[in-house]
Amino acid sequence: MPVHGEDDKAAATHASERSTDGPGLVILTQFLDSCGESARILDAGCGQGWPVDRELPTVGVDFSRAQLRGAIENASTASVVQGAMVNLPISDGVFDAVTAYHSLIHIPTEQHQAVIEEFARVLRPGGRVLLIEGIGEWSGTNPDWLDTGVEMQWHIAGAKATRAQLVDAGFTITDEWTVSETLDGDEEWVFLAGRLDN
Repeated sequence: MPVHGEDDKAAATHASERSTDGPGLVILTQFLDSCGESARILDAGCGQGWPVDRELPTVGVDFSRAQLRGAIENASTASVVQGAMVNLPISDGVFDAVTAYHSLIHIPTEQHQAVIEEFARVLRPGGRVLLIEGIGEWSGTNPDWLDTGVEMQWHIAGAKATRAQLVDAGFTITDEWTVSETLDGDEEWVFLAGRLDN
């Protein structure tokens, strides 16, 4: 994640560099389509409101004011809330699905379990989650991410750990895909979909 206080500087550059196609977006689209026309979606770490913005009742959460300003412009049908994924400013049991599209990987790994438990808390019984992790554990920083002068941090727990965290939070893993997508290079990512058991 960008260093706090500097994340707004990178918002416009981040938005311009995001891929507009690829296998990950196919998976995301299929997941959202399967949620049903009336499903309430929480886009956790929503950034500028894309690519999750759909003709669905969507709420985006992000800690960056600049990213949320972009989300208001780009996702006209969505509501936005400023807040942290580890302590979502959302009531219990109000969403049908949560997506974390390349957002959990920017949260410190020691907080991943708490974030996933927050996803479970805000979902209705039987609610669904879709998140993305790296295949293996890795952490790193880029002190000049996208030539913005802003430090970006990655905290990737790995697919094995994330599967266990989902199960510990009360999810049954229903689908899993491994895809290659380009962020800072060609990387393989694991998309994990789960359903809340209770």
